[in-house]
Order: sequence, then C-alpha cells, then structure tokens
Amino acid sequence: MSHMHQLLLNREIYEELIQHRIPLAKQFLWIVTADIKDMHVEMSGAYAPFLELLAKLVSSGVAVRLIHAKEPGPRFREDFDRYDELVDSDLFERILCPRVHTKAVIIDSKIAFVGSPNLTGAGMGSKHEDKRNFEAGFLFEDPDEIQKLTSWVDQLYLGEHCKNCKRRDYCPDPIDEYHS
Repeated sequence: MSHMHQLLLNREIYEELIQHRIPLAKQFLWIVTADIKDMHVEMSGAYAPFLELLAKLVSSGVAVRLIHAKEPGPRFREDFDRYDELVDSDLFERILCPRVHTKAVIIDSKIAFVGSPNLTGAGMGSKHEDKRNFEAGFLFEDPDEIQKLTSWVDQLYLGEHCKNCKRRDYCPDPIDEYHS
C-alpha cells in the first residue's frame, strides 16, 4: 500500500503544512521545534499570530503539545498572554528541553512533517519568498513511521531522557520534575 510522502520546499511548507493541514487537526497537534518566535499566518484574509490558530484549535477540543529548546522571544510571550485558551486550558501543553533540535509536526496520528524549519516566520511562517530561510522537509502518512515519531516525541514530553541527561545542569526546567 502506497502512502503519501511529499517533499516540501521553502514557502510550500507554510502553504501545505501551516495553512492547509494544521487547521484540519481534530484530536491533537504536536509541534517540536528548536527555536520559536512570533510567527504570523493568514487567517480569514488577514495576518494573525500563529498562536491565534492554536487557540482556535484548543477551543475546538484539539490537544496541542509544543516542545521547544529555548524560551520564546518577547513578542511571542506578549501574544501568548492574549490567548486565555492557551494560558488556562489543560489542552495546551508547553515543554522546554534545551537538547531539542528536531523540527517535527504530528497531526492526529494521521499525517506528520519532519524537516529543517523552526517555528519562526522565516522558517514555517508567511514571510515573502525572498525574505524566508531556505528550508526543506517531508510530509508523510506512513502509519508505522508516524507511530515511531509519535512514541519518540512522547518520550521527550514525558521526560524519559532527563534522568540520564548529561546537560541537566543547563536545563532551566527539567521535564521529569514537571511531570512528578
């Protein structure tokens, strides 16, 4: 059985993943990124923070998990505080792990993306073709590969690597302490 396996380059990542696929999430959306910044997306003919899309998903019952390597920039934090759905809901979870360098998105265990772009305007956002980073990644539907990725991301989220981590002294908020 053949499963979709699609190479996305540059702005195609924004158009296919961010604009088309992520808004269709029904159960859960997991995003793993090293860097996270204020990123804007087109919604209803205007540009809005990506956090607004996440807040809409959470409001509709989608569980959103965001794993990133460093604290977001000040504009992201200001925008974040404007969305009560993200601040107050148990459906939104955010975990920081300084060792994360992966960039991946999993939607409902049905489709996933793994590639080079961070969750930033120049990486996955709506920036103009001549202002964005040069990025590449694969969108895929293979259930075995998605299950492998999902299990691995879940291990990160649950802090299963924390106990033996040799970088723990540099970790501002060890995940295993968060879950205990």
